[in-house]
Amino acid sequence: MRVAVLVSGTGTILEAMFAAQVPIGLVVADRPCRGLDLAKSQGVAALLVDRSDFGGFTTSFDRAAYSQALADSMADRSIDLVAMAGFGTILTEAFHVAYPGRILNTHPSLLPLFKGWHAVDDALRAGVTETGCTVHVATVALDEGPILAQQSVSVVEGDTAETLQERIKQVERTLYPATIMAVLDRLHHNLPVAGEN
Repeated sequence: MRVAVLVSGTGTILEAMFAAQVPIGLVVADRPCRGLDLAKSQGVAALLVDRSDFGGFTTSFDRAAYSQALADSMADRSIDLVAMAGFGTILTEAFHVAYPGRILNTHPSLLPLFKGWHAVDDALRAGVTETGCTVHVATVALDEGPILAQQSVSVVEGDTAETLQERIKQVERTLYPATIMAVLDRLHHNLPVAGEN
């Protein structure tokens, strides 16, 4: 079983995956980032499919063409499962068709609460006493896929988005690799990713 990890940033989740011995066969980034360097330091293939070649972060970004290029670049690499790890690009159907039901993501809330990019801020604004981390199957519809695992994190008095985000990340660094390994075990036994029987 081989996992491709999609990254955009510092690679702290990727580090946790390496530490948990997730069988990573490829690390792909949408921009130059530390995650690529981390992959190389671990002897894992690193691939940059740069957004800047498709319009970057402007309104002219060609999301569909980027998603297809990403799928094409990974096509011959024998990837069984894709794990997004702080990947900053929303992908279109072309990528999801290439890996149907086999793309995982982690989100900093207890889905279905607080979907989208500002989940931690939204939780603080809502005044909830707990939020958390969700690992789910990624779908074209953002934060809508089947939930695989969740763990709650208490919101404490004086929390800022930064302090709460860091506590969520601490949970995420354990929950996400463990969930990936459980999914790989299901795939190895020809069982559905999301656990339906």
